[in-house]
Amino acid sequence: MKVLTSKQVYDADQITIKNQQIDSLQLMERAGKVLADRILEIISENQKIYIFCGTGNNGGDGMVIARILMESGFNVKVYVVEFGKKYSNDFKENYYRLKKNIEKRIVFFKKEIELPIIQKDDIVVDCIFGIGLNRKPSGLIKDVIFQINQCPAFKISVDIPSGLFAGKPVEDFDSVLQSDLILTLQVPKPAFFLPDNFKFINRFEVLDIGLDEEFISNVKPFATLITLELIKGFYNPRKKFDHKGTFGHTVIIGGSFGKIGAVILAAKAAFRTGAGLVTSFIPKTGYDILQISIPEAMVVTDKNDQIISEIVLEFTPDAVAIGMGMGTEKETVGAFGNFLSKYKKPLVIDADALNCFSENQNLLQLLPQNSILTPHPGELKRLIGSWKNDYEKIEKCKKFVQEYQIILVVKGAYTMIFVDDEIYINPTGNPGMGTAGSGDTLSGILAGLISQNYNPKQAALFGVYLHGLAGDLAAENIGEESLMAGDIISFLSKAYEVISKK
Repeated sequence: MKVLTSKQVYDADQITIKNQQIDSLQLMERAGKVLADRILEIISENQKIYIFCGTGNNGGDGMVIARILMESGFNVKVYVVEFGKKYSNDFKENYYRLKKNIEKRIVFFKKEIELPIIQKDDIVVDCIFGIGLNRKPSGLIKDVIFQINQCPAFKISVDIPSGLFAGKPVEDFDSVLQSDLILTLQVPKPAFFLPDNFKFINRFEVLDIGLDEEFISNVKPFATLITLELIKGFYNPRKKFDHKGTFGHTVIIGGSFGKIGAVILAAKAAFRTGAGLVTSFIPKTGYDILQISIPEAMVVTDKNDQIISEIVLEFTPDAVAIGMGMGTEKETVGAFGNFLSKYKKPLVIDADALNCFSENQNLLQLLPQNSILTPHPGELKRLIGSWKNDYEKIEKCKKFVQEYQIILVVKGAYTMIFVDDEIYINPTGNPGMGTAGSGDTLSGILAGLISQNYNPKQAALFGVYLHGLAGDLAAENIGEESLMAGDIISFLSKAYEVISKK
């Protein structure tokens, strides 16, 4: 599923009007009906519906919704917030259609006014602003949005919460409507996936209004939302005569005194993901711990008892994940640099290996192409520098990926994957996964997939989706609060069941 900018959505509207030989009013009627039908599925017979409209096309959608809900017998009151003398033509036409029979139920706000008393069981539908908004609401409009935010009713925003920009940072957080549900048209919008906007995006649904399929298929999106169908497209099930050699040899490099658990989690995750063989390279102090914890794994130890000081592999692995629990001691950084100078295949790089780059930027020049880096926000900031807002962060990530020809997995509520000049957004996962070791399991998953001949891009998309899906299944069974990293590993098999189901 593509995530498009407001300009791209506008272009899709115009091409749809041209190719389907309809006018903008007919397209608005279609969108309004789709929205009204979905709202009818949500609301119950005795609920009062308060629809707040602007005077642009989003307000026009609201007029269509109001008319259909009224025709269906619902108690609807419409409030129009006037923020200028200019009304869109489609808004005016749908206002005239609506006012013929119910003029007394349409109220215009032209100056400061208190909203009616809206009860908890009522429904508010927000159609004040759409994705074309380019300046922050102020004055009367800001006051209306503030009052709506204070009311206890369930709030539905059409296309995007009023006051939220579709493609640039919020300028005034007090002027954005806080929705319980967003019914967005045709495609998700970039603003829905950014940490800065989290308080305004509770839940969204995408409603198909029949925009031109060819245009949407061919346009280069702001980002692509990873779907189950996308993952199924390159899932490679096992064949009858496959064997452990078919599924590759994964190496996990990391650990230090007191941090061997990170390597254990990554190694277990690699096995559960399907790697045929897994070897852990660790300091001597972790030998007994790892052999007892994972009897299936092989272990190679550093000459140093406490830290990684020299990485020596007497075989060629199919995939390597490095960094978890490794530390950033001077000897460890030297060992990491020497390893990078010799190993030329794509790596999975996490945790302290990322911190080694942050403290020693010259090491970035040694990165093998198509390596997967998996920073959380703190590690990312140390790696690429700070940012003023999420949009600047995205631009910095794109530049970093282009400069070093790598894949960047920015972990978070909507993990973003930057590869080549594309952005992918992962919808799976939950807050319960914000726990120690969750990132180590992801690194093991990614390396386990690469060892099974998924290319790095496929491994990144598949691995992040699989990791989040396993976390979701774990949370369903034990709750978010009780979720531990090991539970994610335990539910990888169930996640595979979902992906492999025809």
